[in-house]
Amino acid sequence: MRRYIKKKNVAVAVLLIVSGLYFMNHSTDTARSIEPAPSALMWHSERLISKESWIEQGDYLPLNVTYQLLAGAPSTQQRFLTVGISSVKRQKGSYLVSTLQSLFFQSSPEERSSMVVVVLLADFNVSWRIATVEEIKTVFAVELEQGQLAVIHVSEDWYPPRTGLKRNYNDAPERVTFRSKQNLDYSFLIHYSAGLGQYYLQLEDDVLSAKNFLTVIRRRIEEQNQKKSTWAVLEFSALGYIGKLYKAAQLPLLARFLFLFYQEMPCDWLMSHFRELMTQPKTILFKPSLFQHMGTFSSFQGTYNKLKDKDFVEGVHTNPSAKVYSDMSTYQKHFPHLAWEAGEGFFWGRSPEKGNYLTVVFLNPTVVSGISVETGSGGKDLLDSAVVQLGHDVVTAEKEESCKEFQTVGVFNSGRFEMWALDKKYTSASSCLRIWVTAAQKDWVIIQRMRVFTKQSKA
Repeated sequence: MRRYIKKKNVAVAVLLIVSGLYFMNHSTDTARSIEPAPSALMWHSERLISKESWIEQGDYLPLNVTYQLLAGAPSTQQRFLTVGISSVKRQKGSYLVSTLQSLFFQSSPEERSSMVVVVLLADFNVSWRIATVEEIKTVFAVELEQGQLAVIHVSEDWYPPRTGLKRNYNDAPERVTFRSKQNLDYSFLIHYSAGLGQYYLQLEDDVLSAKNFLTVIRRRIEEQNQKKSTWAVLEFSALGYIGKLYKAAQLPLLARFLFLFYQEMPCDWLMSHFRELMTQPKTILFKPSLFQHMGTFSSFQGTYNKLKDKDFVEGVHTNPSAKVYSDMSTYQKHFPHLAWEAGEGFFWGRSPEKGNYLTVVFLNPTVVSGISVETGSGGKDLLDSAVVQLGHDVVTAEKEESCKEFQTVGVFNSGRFEMWALDKKYTSASSCLRIWVTAAQKDWVIIQRMRVFTKQSKA
């Protein structure tokens, strides 16, 4: 008898939850009669990811919302990255155009073709939306035409109540209304973006981007996917809801999560709870940060905002694509390629012998104009005796690639190497760069950072 009552209670609870979700989606349909303006192009969000399972399809958590496409049209071909930005009219200042300029300017043509930026104009002021769309059409005509930028809007009729909400944390009613609407804005934006890219990056409308941020993100994703542990959110900025990356397949769930709990707490707090519910217990934050808050005045009542990310580096350097090999004994997981790639990683090798090497084989021959190598940490584990060489004609031996011949371009001094204007002397493209140890040392060695500059790259 007890078991029957328990099962009955569970069944009733499930029925109430399902009924509640259905009511939220459909209760107001009969009361709404929304007739879009004849000039408004209505755009229904469709998922483009494969429908191998009902979970991946995401149709079990649809939001009852219709979108107006104000400018551009995202490509029907799924791209690598979708960048989502929500923007409202500010009492002081405007940063949206500068944010978009930074995103596109800091990206190469190849990177721009791998992403689409979706901007939700979430303010209900019609004149502001019209003026903003016209400015975007003027400044970003090429990006709109190539499907790299889309501007959307959601009518106020589709929003649930935003006044008379719970005053959690003793927030003022105006603050509760603002943060609750922001959660709904993000929910609609994320829901729309679900099928446009393999991954989704959340930004705000007042940020600066680091150079080649997409390439760095792609590399970080590859590294994370090689690990056995699962992840739900990768963070490329420590600030608020800036630089948070999600898998596209999880976006319908995230959109519904923000929608259901929109009045409970700010969006960045909800994001932390979502991460934990998706079984990622700890934050995965990468440094240096790829995005910096640049707004001086907040979108909430125009208050002064001095929030900055101390780990942001605008000119994050990206080396040419390459394979990295070394015959030095590696300590733990401090592999040779970490000295080559952007980020906090480094190569840590046990006591090197004369003739040991670290060789970089470029995927495409490169005219090198500058080389900078830093070794050691805190004055220890410096590379005492070594030279830097450039090589030509790639050869393969014992599952490693190298070059047939090398020529020395300079010598390490106090654990560092730096040389510029190399393209004036070495005018032909190089296929390899090699650090060659010229004397054994008892101390271990840390190669902290390697940077190669070409005629096209800048410091």
